[in-house]
Amino acid sequence: MMGKNTFKIAVRKFDAFESAIDKIWEAFCKKTGCPLQLEAIPFDLHPLYDTILKNNGLKNGDWDVSLINTDWITEAYTSNAIEDLTPYIKYDPPEDFPHGWSRSLLYKQEFDNKTVGLPFHDGPECLIYRKDLFESMEEGIRFYRDYGKQLVVPKTWDDLIEVAEFFNRPEDNLYGTTFAAYPDGHNTVFDFCLQLWTRNGDLFDEHNRVKLNSQAAIEGMTFYRNALKNINAMHPNSRDFDSVKSGMAFANGELAMMVNWFGFASMCEFLEDSKVKGKVDITDVPAGPNGRDTSLNAYWMYVIGSGSQHKDLAYQFIKFAVNKANDKLVTLEGAIGCRKSTWIDKEVNKTVPYYHKLDALHENTRSLPRKSNWSDIADVIDDLVLKVINTTQEIKDILDEAQIKINHIENS
Repeated sequence: MMGKNTFKIAVRKFDAFESAIDKIWEAFCKKTGCPLQLEAIPFDLHPLYDTILKNNGLKNGDWDVSLINTDWITEAYTSNAIEDLTPYIKYDPPEDFPHGWSRSLLYKQEFDNKTVGLPFHDGPECLIYRKDLFESMEEGIRFYRDYGKQLVVPKTWDDLIEVAEFFNRPEDNLYGTTFAAYPDGHNTVFDFCLQLWTRNGDLFDEHNRVKLNSQAAIEGMTFYRNALKNINAMHPNSRDFDSVKSGMAFANGELAMMVNWFGFASMCEFLEDSKVKGKVDITDVPAGPNGRDTSLNAYWMYVIGSGSQHKDLAYQFIKFAVNKANDKLVTLEGAIGCRKSTWIDKEVNKTVPYYHKLDALHENTRSLPRKSNWSDIADVIDDLVLKVINTTQEIKDILDEAQIKINHIENS
């Protein structure tokens, strides 16, 4: 149990998150005279889940506030780990709530006409690429000589691999592309869903039950296996990359392209040691042969622990944290603000010229399902993707085995 003079926040380990929350707390205390001492503890993804949900940290009072992602919010709500913010919002709403945000950043934390979280960090998946490479006349001439066609930003997965092979130059420490294939129950799951959705597939069958062994899934995982084995296109550390490490590799000039969260494009403009500052742009996620580009929307939000001893103060803090000024501050620290005002802000777009594209990205997004047992389902998907990339077992057999596990979860 926390001390009465300490305010504890569980934070996803990421420099921009940590520095933004420190600065927001400092400004909050200066404005309100808050006497409590902040203890903001950063965690990697799995340890964060463990401390706030698996070990009941939000429920038993270990944490006043936590950052939580959309994957876990249903479990947090159904397990009574987090506070209902509706009475607070009704009495003292955040600045310009709810109209200051895109609807796509509010609905995941709404249950039974209750709001249980406020948006902190956003940025759908997109194709991030080195525009200096694609705009180079020399590269264009060379590509035309080798491939007999114009060098353009890829619109399909097959085109992505072709162009990645063209730009793959290990001798220059430049690689064509990467997938964040680190087995953390998130990155591989996101990649599975993107491969499925961009091939007109769906996670659910006609009876609204999770279906993993569809034809679209077979095609997507076949592509994914072949891509990650392609040493002439992939960064050699792809299997050890989570989204953060792949983002850092891109900022270090090691990648020509990657599908990743928008925030890792923006990060390239803010990092002092970024080697690609001013050389980056973004566009839609590539599509399958007969599919369409589809982005994945997942985001981080503030929640208040149901066991907190400082609930009123916690609400005042997160209300302050999501105002226009602090949403912009989050952005300038290197994370991604969630407000429409931040997306069109002149200063932000001067630093990140493609920031205004966030609104359009949100128009073409899909989200992971809201299920209280999603972490169990995600573990099955994570395991099947690892078998896809680490074994030679038939893709259809891997998916059929995973489907049996899913059926058992859904029937239990």
